[in-house]
Amino acid sequence: MSKWKTIGTLCGGVLLGTAGVKILTSKDAKKAYTHVTAAVLRGADCVMETVNTVKENCDDIKADADDINEERKQEAREKEIEDAKAVIAEAEEKIAELEAQK
Repeated sequence: MSKWKTIGTLCGGVLLGTAGVKILTSKDAKKAYTHVTAAVLRGADCVMETVNTVKENCDDIKADADDINEERKQEAREKEIEDAKAVIAEAEEKIAELEAQK
């Protein structure tokens, strides 16, 4: 009995496999694959638009941050110049005092 059961199972598998291949290669199945592929491509386009928007926003943020850093560098340079001028003025006053003491 198990021999016939094995043969029956084999035949059933072959029939199901053949039917499965026919179903998977049918016009309706191909139409379904086409619709699914089109939906995936639309989804990919949507994702790429979002990625581009995020990238543009990141570029804008980086440009603004660069501007802020450049302003801070300029302010630091101006402060250094003011400090240097103050040191020079103090030195000139001391020199003037020393010359007046002579």
